[in-house]
Amino acid sequence: MLEALRAEGITVRFGGVTAVDHVSLTLKDGEILGLIGPNGAGKTTLFNALTGFVPAGEGRITLYGQDVTRDPPYQRTRAGMGRTFQTERPFEELTVLENVLVPAFLKTKGRHEARALALEMLDQVGLADRAEQPALDLNLARRRRLELAKALAVRPRILFLDEIMAGLNPPALREMIGFVAGLRTQGLAIVMVEHIMQAIIELSDHVIVLASGKMIAEGTPQAVTSDDRVIEAYLGTD
Repeated sequence: MLEALRAEGITVRFGGVTAVDHVSLTLKDGEILGLIGPNGAGKTTLFNALTGFVPAGEGRITLYGQDVTRDPPYQRTRAGMGRTFQTERPFEELTVLENVLVPAFLKTKGRHEARALALEMLDQVGLADRAEQPALDLNLARRRRLELAKALAVRPRILFLDEIMAGLNPPALREMIGFVAGLRTQGLAIVMVEHIMQAIIELSDHVIVLASGKMIAEGTPQAVTSDDRVIEAYLGTD
């Protein structure tokens, strides 16, 4: 499979604090990489460094062989990255459809094409029947689906999902796992930061575990969840 993403020696410092300490990873087309670890482990900082929202003080990031280490987020988006955010912030005064139209214009030639793409993405995440509803009226589960539709509307080759399943009830969680699993069949590469171990185990091909900014384990979900270091630092003996 084609290598989608490579990060080598990524280090991020905030003053005297090293939030991410020489972390490396690779991701191929159609693979799902899970990033897990305790709060404050550096997961979101690494995620933001990969997507350009935080500058990496050291290291190199390539997207399909193209060096994007110094590129701002919008250039990485044009190159093929799409992402969700931990705290969803829709344009509440706009409709659900209009929210997805905003990113859909990035890679379309006009309103007609952008509208068709936005409707396709809403249908894909099960929100087509809510297209004309104000985004303000959506519950948490539907807001998360809207966040996913917005990320997909930029036609990414790599999708970054930042705790998109946090706080969902069991039926909504099962739906979201199904949506993400379906994206794999489209050949999308996915990086997901997630605390829901059910989702990590079911979806991930490969898992990286961070603690105090360092990678302490990597491998299949089964391998890392049985690793003594991961149990001690994150999962707990229960």
